[in-house]
Amino acid sequence: MILRGAEATRYFAKPDPAKTGLLIFGADTMRVALKRQEVIAALIGPQGEQEMRLSRIPAADLRKDAALLLDAIKSQGFFPGPRVAFVEDATDTLTATLTTALMEWRAGDAQIVVTAGNLTGKSTLKTLFEKHPSAFCAGLYDDPPSREEIEAALAKAGLTNIDREAMTDLAALARAIDPGDFRQTLDKIALYKYGDATPLTPAEVAALAPATIEAEVDDLITAAAEGRVTDLAPLLRRLEAQGTQPVALCIAAMRHFRALYGAVTDPGGVSAGIAKARGIPFKARDAMQRQASNWGTRKLEDAITLLVETDLTLRSASRAPSLALMERALIRLAMLAQRR
Repeated sequence: MILRGAEATRYFAKPDPAKTGLLIFGADTMRVALKRQEVIAALIGPQGEQEMRLSRIPAADLRKDAALLLDAIKSQGFFPGPRVAFVEDATDTLTATLTTALMEWRAGDAQIVVTAGNLTGKSTLKTLFEKHPSAFCAGLYDDPPSREEIEAALAKAGLTNIDREAMTDLAALARAIDPGDFRQTLDKIALYKYGDATPLTPAEVAALAPATIEAEVDDLITAAAEGRVTDLAPLLRRLEAQGTQPVALCIAAMRHFRALYGAVTDPGGVSAGIAKARGIPFKARDAMQRQASNWGTRKLEDAITLLVETDLTLRSASRAPSLALMERALIRLAMLAQRR
């Protein structure tokens, strides 16, 4: 049977111990590993591994000795309680071995948990678990965690009182960093809020979130928008070392200055315009309000014209160094910000 979306999230948190097994697959090995850990912990409890109720079987070992899995399923340990036979990094070469194991499984045997990399629609291993009446198959793709997944992870960490804007910022953070880093960030937030009954705020999320390339790009654009010319070069060199492309910087700058232009021209005022703009993290909103007040409509029109021209040049057949072109545009923006 296939598990998808919210149904899969619920099952990972509370798997059915009476079922035969579960296959979790996906290209993101970290995400697969995190879900596998969650499922196994839910099945055997926090002491299950210490009580030897978990049998780990690497796929390479199982290919050499197919009896390993059946032995792990049928063997009874010294400690009572549910057991798991975990097969790691399986491929279609193990379909026959797993077919036999699923056929031989009986109530009271160890549940079979299998992880695999990215499997195609024609995968025999994937088909085996999809069609089995008492086993499940869940594919994890590159989509960012859903709101329900984030709320479930926060609740598991003991956080249920969360500001609405803080949840929006967490969802944006989940799209910006890999699953392992996001899980660590949630653990850090939970530790920070331990014993604190007040709602988690956007400011706390911003303070505890790890630095990302996107955040450093925002720092660069903010420096230009605030006229801090001397800060541009070191920020630009750091982004260059991380492989950030000039075109990406130009697109980010264009998005920022268009948001500022939308704010200063909004009938409801700058604050209303900033609130309507999408994708602006909490910690940037106050800064953008100050920038909008400083720039004004005319200077923002000049800034957008400059960025459009720079973007066209970067995408053209010009032989000028693209990073130097982008640096010049940022310096000109910073100088424009200083003009009264």
